[in-house]
Amino acid sequence: MHDFKYKNNRMFCEGVDIADIAKKVSTPFYLYSYSTLLGHYQKLVSAFRLKRPLICYSMKANSNLALCRALVKKGCGLDIVSGGELYKALLAGCPPKKIVYASVGKTEEEIRQAVAKEILFFNVESASELELINKVAKDIGKNASVSLRINPDVEPKTHAYITTGKLTNKFGLDLDTARQILRHKDKFSHLKFKGLHIHIGSQIIDAKPYAQALKKILAFIDKLKKDGIGIECLNIGGGLGIIYNEERPQTAKEFASQVLPALRKTSLKIILEPGRFIVGNAGILVTKVLYLKKTPLKNFVIVDAGMNDLIRPSLYGAYHEILPLNRKPETGNRKPEKVDVVGPICESGDFFAKDRQLPKVKEGDLLAIMSAGAYGFSMASNYNCRLKAAEVMVKGNSFYMARKRDSYLDLVRKDMIPEFLK
Repeated sequence: MHDFKYKNNRMFCEGVDIADIAKKVSTPFYLYSYSTLLGHYQKLVSAFRLKRPLICYSMKANSNLALCRALVKKGCGLDIVSGGELYKALLAGCPPKKIVYASVGKTEEEIRQAVAKEILFFNVESASELELINKVAKDIGKNASVSLRINPDVEPKTHAYITTGKLTNKFGLDLDTARQILRHKDKFSHLKFKGLHIHIGSQIIDAKPYAQALKKILAFIDKLKKDGIGIECLNIGGGLGIIYNEERPQTAKEFASQVLPALRKTSLKIILEPGRFIVGNAGILVTKVLYLKKTPLKNFVIVDAGMNDLIRPSLYGAYHEILPLNRKPETGNRKPEKVDVVGPICESGDFFAKDRQLPKVKEGDLLAIMSAGAYGFSMASNYNCRLKAAEVMVKGNSFYMARKRDSYLDLVRKDMIPEFLK
């Protein structure tokens, strides 16, 4: 569900006509609905209310400060994967004790920053990482809390690039290695072993892989108890899918109904790390039709947004619904036609849709690329020296800038010409 709806055939975000925003901001731009964002967060809070989990929004999905701040103000924690995300998380006002830190390749400096801020814990991905966190914590005279990320070796049935819970993936520790680490945890003098963590992938539309992973991790916890090893927290990750095309992902309530029965048996503190589920349908990318081009084999709709703004279709073959902001009743000359919607980037992979049936558009029309709130702007680039798009947030009947559009000065601000070339 989302708050992008037609009123008198004009698309609104909550109470604001999106075309009016386009007149003031220009295209392309990302547009976020405050109501949708918080609505999906509250759905998870409600669905899991029996366990009262700490929900840590996954910043990699979209780290815009306005989005993060809105969630933090409602009690949400943050899941980070880099020093940059730690910096933004703190800037958004997130208490360090509501920050969990994943990533298979944390640097020593990133670890030092997080230990100094006394975050809730690191989700540790390897024995070598444990050694480094312990060393850093000892160096600065602090104890660091850690959770071991377990790779449960389950198939989440999602795109190969975003599956993370198979032993062929780079993430996490196998069960035997994790058990050996925990049996000898006393050798890590400056680490507190707080919990276990699983995250099996992204855009997962079926709860069965979660149930399978939970079954494995809970059996593992029973084994640890027999070893005399107790833990406090179980982080069950994120990855809940949303509707992009014809997917039928589980609702928050349906997902909870699949995993809560297993979790009811444990007194462990539960942590969730949703990203896409919260922000995916809270955002769209608004773009303008620049040209219509017909060739003997194709009809192209060329727009002013490109793969540098939204790379998911190019990278994953992802489907995003495309809708006109001004929906005209179909007449004889407005029947849908098959088109490729493409951008201005000098790559044949620069497309948003191929062979898509769309209502006829004309040059200057505005289009909404839907479900673009997750992994849209966060994966954007300046490829082709393109300016990164503006970001806008709507709350009720008003809209607010959440990030200015890049300027040409931003493109060269950090470039340097060596003396010998001057």
